[in-house]
Amino acid sequence: MVDTAIGETRPAALADAFYPIATILIWSGNTIVTKASAGVIAPESISFYRWVIALAVLTPLVAPSVWRHRALAFAHLPKLFVLGMLGMVIYQCLAYVAAETTTAVNMGVLVASMPLISVLLASALAGEGLTSRTILGGLVSLVGLVFLAARGDLEELVRSGFHIGDVLMLVAIVANSFYGVLLRRWSLALPMWPQLWWQIGFAVLVLFPLWLMSDISPVTAESLPLVLFAALPTSLLAPFLWMQAIRKLGAARSALYINLVPVFVATLAWLVLGEALQGYHLLGGGLALLGVAVGVSSRRPMAKAG
Repeated sequence: MVDTAIGETRPAALADAFYPIATILIWSGNTIVTKASAGVIAPESISFYRWVIALAVLTPLVAPSVWRHRALAFAHLPKLFVLGMLGMVIYQCLAYVAAETTTAVNMGVLVASMPLISVLLASALAGEGLTSRTILGGLVSLVGLVFLAARGDLEELVRSGFHIGDVLMLVAIVANSFYGVLLRRWSLALPMWPQLWWQIGFAVLVLFPLWLMSDISPVTAESLPLVLFAALPTSLLAPFLWMQAIRKLGAARSALYINLVPVFVATLAWLVLGEALQGYHLLGGGLALLGVAVGVSSRRPMAKAG
C-alpha cells in the first residue's frame, strides 16, 4: 500500500475517513437511544425488531441485485452466515445483555480495547502490516479511554470489581473485531448491498427463536422512534458505511476510529441531553482523538526483523 503522505492526496484521505466517522456518529447516536430505551422495551425485542425492519426496508431496494447475484451468494453462504452472526447477532445481543450485568466503567474500558484487538487480528489473519504509528495511536487512545471510562478516578476500576457481563462484553468485542478482519480477508466479490442483505437475513433467522423465547415487548408509541433509529441508521446505514470503511482503510485503521465513540457520545449527551462536560471528558477525549490522529496518519508497515 502507498504511504498516505506520498501516494495519496489529502482530499482522497479525507473522503475515505468519511466512512468510519459517519459510522461512529451513528453508533454514538444509538448509544443515546439505548440509554433512552432502558425500561421502555426489552433488549431481545429491540434487537429483533431492528433487524426485521431493516430487512423489510432493504429487500425491495436490493431484490433485483440479490437475485442477479444469487449464484455468487450461494457460493459464499457459509461466510455470509458467519459475518451475520459476528456483526449482527453476537456483538449486538451480547452488548445488550452485558449492559445489564456489569458497570458502565468496565464496559467503557473493554470497548477501548477493541481497536488494539482489531489491529492484532488484522495483522495475524488479514495480512495487514502493523505500523508503529498504529500501535502508538492505539495505546494513546486506550489510555485516554480508560481515563474517560473511569471518570477521572482510576481507583473506580478496582472498586467496580469483576462481573459476568465483563466476559460477555469481551466476547462481543472479539466477535466484532473478527467481523472486520474476516470481511477484509475474504473480500467477497458480492456487491455491498446484497452482501449486507444476506447478513441481515441470517441475523433475523437466528434472532427469531430467541425473541419468541424472551419476554416480548410490543412496539408502542413511546418505543417506536427508538426502534426506528436502531433499525434504519444503526442497522442499515451504519453496517454499509462500516463495510465501505474496511474495504478502503482496512480493519486495523478503521477500528481506530472506534475510539471516537465515547468522545461523540459525551458531546451528543451534552448537546441533546444537557449533561455537563467534565474535565475528564476533555482530557480523556483529547487523548483518544490524538491516538486516532496518530494511528491513521501512516500506512507504511513496520519492517520485519530478519
